[in-house]
Amino acid sequence: MKNTSSSKLVKLVILALLGTISLILFFLNFPLPFLPPYLKIDFSEVPALMAALIFSPFAGVIVVAIKNILYLAVTGAADPIGVIANIIAGVMFVVPVAILYHKYKGVKSIISGLVSGTIIMAIGMSILNYLLILPAYAWFMGWEMTDKVKWLTIIGGVLPFNAIKGIVIGLLFVPLFIKMRSWIEQKQTSFV
Repeated sequence: MKNTSSSKLVKLVILALLGTISLILFFLNFPLPFLPPYLKIDFSEVPALMAALIFSPFAGVIVVAIKNILYLAVTGAADPIGVIANIIAGVMFVVPVAILYHKYKGVKSIISGLVSGTIIMAIGMSILNYLLILPAYAWFMGWEMTDKVKWLTIIGGVLPFNAIKGIVIGLLFVPLFIKMRSWIEQKQTSFV
């Protein structure tokens, strides 16, 4: 019984550390020159992917949530819509990777998961922006938001941004996974 509780504590500490690393990576962001400046690429999903591979898809979701809660606490951000959107985008990206990896275990499943996660995030965030996020921003900021403005924002910003972000993170994560695969598998067995 004692071993189980110490294992849960270690898992909790690891998730908290990965969430904190994720926050640091979230602050190291950069805009793309041809997209709106408020859309910035960051690598904060990488620690969430590690957690999701070592433990479970839900562990990846926890790391995404920790990052965003810490972001709110550190910055005092008055933009809950952006934080909620970031959580949803992170979940859409991380969960498919974790599900495919845990089902098939291997580099091909990671690549398939990253492609699936990128497509799901790009299309899912486009739909959510059209239906909920952009109208919520318009209401929150007191803006007038027409359908034409929403479509232009999605086609000219949200859709390409999420596709590029998924590709960039994927290009970084695949070699990282290959390098750390044996360590990840060792950690998986120690927490089973």
